[in-house]
Amino acid sequence: MTESGFMKEFWRESIKGLLLSLWLGAAIFFSIAVAQIAFSVLPSNEMAGAVVNKTLEVINYSGLIIGLVLIILSFLSAEKSWIIWVERILLAILVLACGLGQFVIVTGMRALSQQSEKPISELAEDDPLRRAFMELHGYSVSLLSVAMIAAFIAYFLVIKRSHRVNE
Repeated sequence: MTESGFMKEFWRESIKGLLLSLWLGAAIFFSIAVAQIAFSVLPSNEMAGAVVNKTLEVINYSGLIIGLVLIILSFLSAEKSWIIWVERILLAILVLACGLGQFVIVTGMRALSQQSEKPISELAEDDPLRRAFMELHGYSVSLLSVAMIAAFIAYFLVIKRSHRVNE
């Protein structure tokens, strides 16, 4: 590989690692801090839900965009090994999980909230709307977890390849 090719590959892999680590850090911070803090400090569950929904929207859209950009960047790489294909699959999982989370799950949760005459948290535990909302919430948590695991593994594959570029 020429020095110019080496530098392009080095910067491409560095940018990929940076973007993945930024998204993963934001997703972890959201999961560990934002959601719990919002519901413990804000005066109503409606306000906390609004903060969490908006923050989750940022996480989902950024996961979609970053994942797509990284998939495109992976096709610019000269490497043709199986590792790059595993990375692409993991990035596709990230994109799919964020897309489903945003456009299916969050949209469904909003629709259920709008159907209810009062806040979901004030509905009886056995109310069908509340049960459906909580089921979607569980799917949302699962999808974000899947996206985070995929991003975590992809990050280490990128780092492994960037170390190979340096050798």
